[in-house]
Amino acid sequence: MIDDMRPDTAGQWRVFAVQYASRTAVRSSHFHYADDRGGEPHPTAYYVWLAVSHTDTVLIDAGIAPSTASGMPGLEYFGSPLDIIGRLGIAPGDIDLCVLTHLHYDHTGIVADMPRARYVLQQRELEYWNSPWAERIGQEQWLHSRPDIDHVAASSRLDLVDGDSELLPGLSVHSVGGHTAGMQVVRLRTARGNVVLASDASHFYENIESDSPFAILHCLPDMFGAFDRIKELADGPEHIVPGHDPLVSARFTSIERHPHVVRVG
Repeated sequence: MIDDMRPDTAGQWRVFAVQYASRTAVRSSHFHYADDRGGEPHPTAYYVWLAVSHTDTVLIDAGIAPSTASGMPGLEYFGSPLDIIGRLGIAPGDIDLCVLTHLHYDHTGIVADMPRARYVLQQRELEYWNSPWAERIGQEQWLHSRPDIDHVAASSRLDLVDGDSELLPGLSVHSVGGHTAGMQVVRLRTARGNVVLASDASHFYENIESDSPFAILHCLPDMFGAFDRIKELADGPEHIVPGHDPLVSARFTSIERHPHVVRVG
C-alpha cells in the first residue's frame, strides 16, 4: 500500500502521523503556568511520524515499547508503532532513517527494532543524557530509557548533527532545545508546503498558539525560542504538527482502513 502513497516529485514528501496510544491526565500536568483549570481532564495522544519520498522511508521518533506500555497505568495502547505502520506495508527493515527528536522514553522505545535504519540525533542531546547533570537532575531522570540511549550511542548507524542539517532533499532537522537540551524539530517539503513536525517542542496546539509552555522542560527561554523557530520554519500555522495533541487526528484525514494513521502533509 505504501508504494501507492509515495509522491512522484523528487524532493517532496508525504507525511503521516501514526497514533499508537492515548492517555488522559489533567491540565496542571501539561502546562507550565498554573491556572484555575488545572484540575480539568486533558487527553494526550502518542505519535510517531512516517515520511515517504519517491525513494526513501523515514520514521520520526520511535514511540513506546510494548513492554513499557504494559506497565503504564491509564495508557490505552493501540500497538507497537512498527506493527501499525506494518499494516501499511512497511517492514522494520524498510526504514532507511530514524530521526530521534529527543531521547525521552516515549520517543525511543522501539529504536532497537529497526535493523538497518540510520539514527539521526543532535549531538547535544546525547551528550546531555550521558553527562553527570542528567544523573543529578531528579525531575528528568524518569524521562529516559538507559537501554535505549546505550543502544543508540553504541550503534555504528548513528549520525550526530550539530544544529540545523538537511538530511535528504526536502527533509531537514533544526535544533531548538527547550523541552530537552538537544530537542530538534523536522521540516519536510510537501505538496501543501513546508510542514514542521514539532514533536515535543510543542506538545499541543495550545502551547504554541497561546505561548504557553509545556510543564516538562529543560530550559524555559529555549522553549519560547522553539515556538518562534517553528513558526519561522513552517509555511503557516496549519503547517505545524504538535507532538501529543489528539486534535491532530481530528484536523487531518485518516487513511482508509487505518484509523490510527492520518496524512499531515
